[in-house]
Amino acid sequence: MLGMHRQYVLKTMALASLGSIALFIFRALYFQSNDYWYLNWNLLLAWLPLLFSWILVQQLKSHRWLRWQTILTTILWIGFLPNSFYLVTDFIHLQHTANSSLLYDAVLLFSFSLNGFMLGYVSIAQVHQELKKRLQIRDVRIVLGIVFLACSFAIYLGRYLRWNSWDVLINPAGILFDVTDQFINPGAYGQSFLTTALFFVFISSLYAIICRFASILQFKKHK
Repeated sequence: MLGMHRQYVLKTMALASLGSIALFIFRALYFQSNDYWYLNWNLLLAWLPLLFSWILVQQLKSHRWLRWQTILTTILWIGFLPNSFYLVTDFIHLQHTANSSLLYDAVLLFSFSLNGFMLGYVSIAQVHQELKKRLQIRDVRIVLGIVFLACSFAIYLGRYLRWNSWDVLINPAGILFDVTDQFINPGAYGQSFLTTALFFVFISSLYAIICRFASILQFKKHK
């Protein structure tokens, strides 16, 4: 069903993203401040997993998933997917905003975060459909659970250890050291497990709710 309306969905999300950017531009002009400029960059990064998921869907029409092309695209998709959900962590910057712009900034951050989540979930939905064609329901849920868990841990790495998706290519050894150290010395990284668990529950449960609502609406449409 998503494939049938892909063009409409893309146009809608593009308009929503432009709306967030317009909110930022208005804030910059009205308050004479360039604060939160990074939201635009983070939103751009949030579009990349959707791009990779679309490429992956096209590749799977003529290639098996275990071909090197599709494996590479899948890795890129997973590598950049956390950026879609990472936007919500920017709410921590509200503690530094002035009272005069606090309400506006809250709406601004919510707008960017909502767009990030929508981009991420549409991206996952596309891959989800491809998984359902090839795996049993239980196996699909396990794969998606691993993806959500990886995203949640990546959000911790980005927010607290300041790693980003590009560092996987630029400094893979540094990321590998930090990741392995988390498991070698778990007692020193209580925050990592708490943050990972928090986002795993939040991201996965919200996606499950959206899927359930989508199924209900689809059922009523064909009833």
